Amino acid sequence: MGNLSEHFDTSEFGVSCRCGCGFGSKVEDTNPELWKALEELRLALGSKPIIINSCARCKDYNRSVGSTDTSQHVIGNAADIVVKGKTPREVANMAEELWPNTYGIGRYSQFTHIDVRRNKARWYG
Repeated sequence: MGNLSEHFDTSEFGVSCRCGCGFGSKVEDTNPELWKALEELRLALGSKPIIINSCARCKDYNRSVGSTDTSQHVIGNAADIVVKGKTPREVANMAEELWPNTYGIGRYSQFTHIDVRRNKARWYG
């Protein structure tokens, strides 16, 4: 479908909205900075594969999973990820080292949320 970065392309699992509406299936639906950030994180974590659980979401699906219309997911700026061989805590800690003053980092028990907003945002889910 099209490369987003060295290790990610638009056919990656979880990139398109899970409701099947098609949002996220086009390269222009996601921010190129997100893929650059995920590549940077992958390298910092020893080139461990990143699994994208959720990325671009339409507003309807985003609401159905309990999120808001202002979520970074609905503008293609966010990914919920798991990294093989790393705990979500380790992933979030490395993201914090890489981007101490910018981006969004959400810490959850089963995954890590990364988004490329301009301001710093941190939370526990």
